[in-house]
Amino acid sequence: MFLFVVAVSGSLLLPRMFSKQQEALALKQDSVLVMAMDTLVERQANRKDFSHDQKDDYSYRYETSQGKSFTNGELFYFDPNTASLNDWQRLGLNEKTSRTILKYVSKGGKFYKPEDLQKIWGMPEGFYERVKAYVTITSVRKTYPSYSDNKPVFEREERKPAVVQINEADTSALIALPGIGSKLSARIIAFREKLGGFYSVDQIGETYGLPDSTFQKIKARLQVDGSNIRKINVNTATKDELKAHPYIRWNLANAIVEYRNQHGAFKSLEDLKNIVLIDEATFNKINHYLSL
Repeated sequence: MFLFVVAVSGSLLLPRMFSKQQEALALKQDSVLVMAMDTLVERQANRKDFSHDQKDDYSYRYETSQGKSFTNGELFYFDPNTASLNDWQRLGLNEKTSRTILKYVSKGGKFYKPEDLQKIWGMPEGFYERVKAYVTITSVRKTYPSYSDNKPVFEREERKPAVVQINEADTSALIALPGIGSKLSARIIAFREKLGGFYSVDQIGETYGLPDSTFQKIKARLQVDGSNIRKINVNTATKDELKAHPYIRWNLANAIVEYRNQHGAFKSLEDLKNIVLIDEATFNKINHYLSL
């Protein structure tokens, strides 16, 4: 009986004793694992913070500037390879961006086509679209290495905008200008014929239906020779002949003829200033088309 009791007690106690040791061992192993995991998490957190700081530093050093703007400056034809600081500022760029371009050119950088302007760091959005029609690159020579001394070096063809003599140009020459179609070219020539010729490029801007924006684009490509202007003799012209001119209306034509009838022939064109209707501005406008 004693042995039986001991055997039963042992069978009951031994599993419990081994079970506690295994649980203790498992607990010890779990603690080591937890410490390792904590260490790994801490390292990952440190890396994340470092990466975040590094990213912020990168963004600070390389982030492109936002909200860049420019003023609507003067529009004129220019060569970006030779333009001065004053030229860029006249076009509407601020001093910082203008100096960036000049520094690029001084370091040997070249603009080979108008689109190259978009590569400049800090170039304001919309500036290129505004000035691209006025970019005239005439002094860049782009060469390529030759594989043989006998082969000629390629040279980039220089482009020069065509210049139009407005008193001699026909419709085809005018249509070649930007923004001028067949209707506008016909109106310019009709206006020229009524005047008797242009004495100033600015007169083109008076053409009916010609937008000022279009005139400003083509103005730099226009030239005038006023030596062959058709003139009206104020001492022999009738009222109808005078009023046919675009700058001389009926009341002015009538005043000129009546003054001539009362005081005799004009001795000089300056005598026209004695007529009340002719002020200095009117005289400067019509005297190019009058003779004695």
